[in-house]
Amino acid sequence: MNLLPKSSKEFSSAEYWETFFKKRGGSAFEWYGTYVDHCAVLHKYIKPKDKVLVVGCGNSELSEQMYDVGYQSITNIDISEVVINQMKERNAVRRPAMTFTKMDMMQMEFSDSQFQVVLDKGTLDAIMTDESDGTLRSVERMFAEIGRVLQVGGRFLCISLAQEHIAKKAVSHFSQEGWPVRVHAIEEQSEASRQFVMPVFTFVFTKFKKLPGAGQKILEMCAEEQEKPLRLESTEQLLESVKVRQQYALLRSHLTKGSSSGENVSLTFCDRESGKPRYTFYVVDQPSVKPTRTNNFAIFIVPQGRETEWIFGTDEGRKQLSKSAAFKRLLVVALHRDQLYQSMEAIQSELSGKVMELAPYGLPPDQQVPFLSVGGDIGVRTVQYRGVSDISGEYVIEDVKGEDGNYYRHLVFLSNVNVVQSEGKLLHNASKTVSTQKKKKKDKRKGRSCLEAENNSSPKAGQAIDKSYLCCNHHRAMIAGLVLLSNKDGFLADAVISLLVVGLGGGSLPLFIHDFFSQSTIDAIEIDPEVLEVATRWFEFSQDDRIRVIVADGLHYIRTLADNGNGSYDVVMFDVDSKDITLGMSCPPPAFVDQAFLQKVRSLLAPQGLFILNLVCRDHALKEKVMAAIKSVFPLVYLQKIEGEVNEILYCQLSTDLKAGSKDLLEAGQILENDLKKPGRHWDQTYRLAEMLKKVTIV
Repeated sequence: MNLLPKSSKEFSSAEYWETFFKKRGGSAFEWYGTYVDHCAVLHKYIKPKDKVLVVGCGNSELSEQMYDVGYQSITNIDISEVVINQMKERNAVRRPAMTFTKMDMMQMEFSDSQFQVVLDKGTLDAIMTDESDGTLRSVERMFAEIGRVLQVGGRFLCISLAQEHIAKKAVSHFSQEGWPVRVHAIEEQSEASRQFVMPVFTFVFTKFKKLPGAGQKILEMCAEEQEKPLRLESTEQLLESVKVRQQYALLRSHLTKGSSSGENVSLTFCDRESGKPRYTFYVVDQPSVKPTRTNNFAIFIVPQGRETEWIFGTDEGRKQLSKSAAFKRLLVVALHRDQLYQSMEAIQSELSGKVMELAPYGLPPDQQVPFLSVGGDIGVRTVQYRGVSDISGEYVIEDVKGEDGNYYRHLVFLSNVNVVQSEGKLLHNASKTVSTQKKKKKDKRKGRSCLEAENNSSPKAGQAIDKSYLCCNHHRAMIAGLVLLSNKDGFLADAVISLLVVGLGGGSLPLFIHDFFSQSTIDAIEIDPEVLEVATRWFEFSQDDRIRVIVADGLHYIRTLADNGNGSYDVVMFDVDSKDITLGMSCPPPAFVDQAFLQKVRSLLAPQGLFILNLVCRDHALKEKVMAAIKSVFPLVYLQKIEGEVNEILYCQLSTDLKAGSKDLLEAGQILENDLKKPGRHWDQTYRLAEMLKKVTIV
């Protein structure tokens, strides 16, 4: 039996509904869920003695079930005489005090201020099928009549799918009238509602007298029934909050019915109180894994501070993690800074409901889903400082506990929270970074928390940076590339070399060169004066007669130097990031690898000079273009891929006569490594130059 209308406009036609209910007979038709789905919100706003008007009642059982639990002053109206007669007959004996009347809600016959509650379940959605002038006039009449028959302090409860044009019209209309607006996202309870893809919302509009010069609109969102309402600043924010939940429902439906099919699917859940991000979920599917009862689904909690590591912070890394875990679907969960997490157990308890909404199709209802992690705890993240750069935006300095148990200091720009801009290893007693008062607060908790020290605090003596340790593998590879400066005796640490390093960060790369290469002179170019301040204050960077920082635009500085013919360097290094994360190349900015600019770089190099570039590019076509530009300027280019990272290091020379074979590179690497390991000088044993050069290839 086909009951669907030929066009959406028929939903507002009395003739359509007469035919609909004749064909359907006495079987109840429930739009947007049953009484079980809505009772929690209804009971919150409707008192048992309230006079309730249900507009567009249809043959829903909602009024009947409300009546049966104590709401016995209910008046129902509908434009269909057929359904009104059906409902009168159905309720005449069991519910004698409940009335059903054929009436057009746009021209109601009730007196003013007669009801404390007007309830609509789906009627507004049926009327406002478009935004034509005629439809908008009908909606305005509906709203005006509802406002007329409601008492001051009364409530209009509108149950709706909240399509964008409908939600915008309703919220704008009543908020402009001075009515507070609160939106509830309805949790699915009944089987009927669970079969419905789109979420259902209840809009609560409370009638206030419109006062001239009234203050700020009251707009609130309640995502869950036990939540405190979240106050929002504007209609746009409220509508966006509704839209986010609709998008989540569509995504959840897609994921529960099938696979993410290689898509990069991520969702961010916010803190109920502050509205700030609390968890980010990454859905990673492995279609090749055959599902069993034990490998269908798992949740992986990334410890605080480690979300920037390649395996957790990139799509490629998470795919590798999922492949290693061997689950058909792995949900990777990142924890956000500025949020308090008591323990791993508390996180599991908090997430248990949400993560199951993202379980794959066919997961048995009694399936125990494992929570996985590394290190056994939620990690440590101590925010030491917050700042704002005019060039780079907001940033944080934070200390995190690494997998090896050591503590590391990070500089992170909040415009790209998955990338550590600079990193330094703290010496062993450097983890004692919080005040006594805050330490006591931390010790009272079972878990580790995100603690923020005073913004005006300075590094204490116990916060020394281990300057001999290069945290970043790409920095290690850039140092290893210096062996290409070798002569017949090999390149030694006391060789006289001049370097131009573009991009300072925390200063660890130029400082390492300064400390380990005793005859080196270094010009470091940094566009952002705030970064120089950060490096000096938080990473123990300092300048002297062999190392200086020039605060300038690297592009302009190099062009000017090249055009004036005043510069000559043995080595030019680019370790500069792009602030535009949409380009597909995060290091360097595209202008730094433009062919014409690379010619300027070439002109700054001594005849046996070396250009070293840190390249981070995920766009294959863009990478090919960059490589073509580099090879057109430098006839000899070596490539060093960094295992487990996106970074690739390019070593570029001016002549193919300098070409070195793999054996030559290994020998040169061993000579330099041995020379750097001088008696009395600390050397990190994990840093093996020779081994690092094994995989260098010529491109």
